[in-house]
Amino acid sequence: MQASKTIRISILLSLGILLAACGGQSATRAGDAADIGAQDAPDGSQSGVDDQASGEFDEFGGDAGRPAEFIIYFEYDKANILGQYDRVLTRHALHLADNGQTRVRLEGHADERGTREYNIGLGERRAQAVRQILMIQGVTAGQITTVSFGEERPAREGSNETAYAENRRVEIVYR
Repeated sequence: MQASKTIRISILLSLGILLAACGGQSATRAGDAADIGAQDAPDGSQSGVDDQASGEFDEFGGDAGRPAEFIIYFEYDKANILGQYDRVLTRHALHLADNGQTRVRLEGHADERGTREYNIGLGERRAQAVRQILMIQGVTAGQITTVSFGEERPAREGSNETAYAENRRVEIVYR
């Protein structure tokens, strides 16, 4: 019990330091993710990729107390994690730290733009970025595996901004 409390405090302190270090950076750049989805929303609002991208979810919505959100989306040609996913990753880290036998596979993906080799590398960088955040927050390396599918397994078919945005992702798969 005491170890769990210590881990949680350490995670919160690490997250605070991480957020303070990133405080001056903008979450999106003009022309990239900021306008994704706006052209598709009937009222012109910027709803993002979908409801999962908002970062809002029921903390215990998944099976066995797992967080309900399992997809982290990325900007075009980027592997840095947007601030809106801090809470999502913290909840996954807490669940994994509290359940040391639980394993996850981080599946990196990219949209169809770029060569196959480049997209495999980009998907791997994205999966490794998520892995690094989880490990900073107390998840052990043995609990995490990564794989990149590049552009090979699109979430949405199509050659438009909506499809591209949904395909730039890391899926967190519990095993």
